[in-house]
Amino acid sequence: MTTISDIFDSTPNDSRQFAYQAAGKISKSRMAQEAPLNAAALEAVEASDIVVVTGCYDHVEQVLGALEVPYTTVDSRHLDNLPLRPEQLLVVNCPGEMSPVAIVRIRDFVANGGTLFTTDWALRHVVEPAFPGHVAYNGRSTGDDVVRIEVVDATSPYLAGVLDAENDPQWWLEGSSYPITVVDPERVRVLIRSRELGEKYGEQAVAVVFPYGKGEVFHMISHYYLQRTELRNDRHQQTAASYATEKGVPVDSEMAAIMSNLNLGDVESAESSTRLFANIVADKKRRIMEQQQDG
Repeated sequence: MTTISDIFDSTPNDSRQFAYQAAGKISKSRMAQEAPLNAAALEAVEASDIVVVTGCYDHVEQVLGALEVPYTTVDSRHLDNLPLRPEQLLVVNCPGEMSPVAIVRIRDFVANGGTLFTTDWALRHVVEPAFPGHVAYNGRSTGDDVVRIEVVDATSPYLAGVLDAENDPQWWLEGSSYPITVVDPERVRVLIRSRELGEKYGEQAVAVVFPYGKGEVFHMISHYYLQRTELRNDRHQQTAASYATEKGVPVDSEMAAIMSNLNLGDVESAESSTRLFANIVADKKRRIMEQQQDG
């Protein structure tokens, strides 16, 4: 099992690491105020509940680390024989290359009630072959870019607290990211979109979800652990502490030290991705806990 300290101690102390640490604390504090049942479910997550398939390009586990949520890491080569349970969340980092046997096992895992979360190139390597006819790569790769994002369905439990009215977060597009074509709009819901992304690369979808059997599949363009953001206006240039205050989160000495060299825009972008993932993890765990209580 990988611990929280392992992830952050093994990576450089750059501004994005600190932005995510601050974002994790803000997300958890806000969730405790706004959705206490989800906050309790997030605290109840065990390492065996989340299986992270490591990737050389993306590191979703760093977002989990920022949230202080335990998890287990595996190499994609082990998926051929790894036991998967419907109550688990399986995270596949970009690039998501794996065997045909693993693809079938992931399809069965979701059909039986499992939740799959994938990023960027896993669209082509995992989601398309495992769940054909839902979403697809549009064939146009992005440049190294940053685009504004917006919520599509504000009533979705996955988007609670992700984007407030005053927010203007950015989403980083890794060079050669795969734009998402929604093949079946009847089954696929776009959670987050970007008009800039659509204008530049032909598709607006940033984050999508669709049901399959008893489970569900989430996919996001680019790397979920965002490597950079852009400070596009005066608000973004404000201090990170002002963002915490804006969200009603007290800034103690530890938080102040983490955010001392950060701008509001740095933490805002990190918190949008951190809160979304916290919602997905908490919703999954809460539903499993309720099922267990019911019988």
